[in-house]
Amino acid sequence: MEIYQSEEQQVEAIKKYWSENGNSLIAGLVIGLSAFVGWNYYQDSKVEAQENVSANFEKAMLAFDNQQSDFKANTEKFIAENDKNAYSVFAAFALAKQEVSTENWSAAEQHLNQAVELATSDSLQSIALLRLARVHIQQENYAAALATLEKPMPESFKASVEVIKGDTYLLQGKNDLAKVAYQAAADAGGLTANPSLQMKIDDLATTTTVAK
Repeated sequence: MEIYQSEEQQVEAIKKYWSENGNSLIAGLVIGLSAFVGWNYYQDSKVEAQENVSANFEKAMLAFDNQQSDFKANTEKFIAENDKNAYSVFAAFALAKQEVSTENWSAAEQHLNQAVELATSDSLQSIALLRLARVHIQQENYAAALATLEKPMPESFKASVEVIKGDTYLLQGKNDLAKVAYQAAADAGGLTANPSLQMKIDDLATTTTVAK
């Protein structure tokens, strides 16, 4: 089962925003603090620090793309050194994705739990929770998947939450609950982001009709 669907696009959007606006956000913070510290020193040091973090993150992701053997160790070190930075969440996602590629579900679960804890925004945390729920499904731990999906998330994630709930119920043979969840996802706008949702709804409708 593919664990990265529409939330992958959300991650990329957040990464792009942070990359393009990270320094300007820091500059805004600097302006607010300029009455208390020297402007030039603070600006230079904070921007330089952010640029170093960005460079180190890019280096770690390049190692991931090139499938270098030291990727895991270097990325774990990066997270330890930058645990208050949004980049650490993206790094945890990368580690989880690597483990998913080899179906090492327990390790993927650990990295996603770490991403949940490190998340610097509700959106990042919600993406981590969605991926964690899908890993629980792969582990056939359906109770854990549903419990994870009950965590508070922004309304914009409702469709994704309901789709995964539907998948979970379907695998448990709870077709009626799956149908309700899929319809809730559609009502929340899920058909636009997930074209296969209509197929799932239609399949369940066909199954119900045959059963009658």
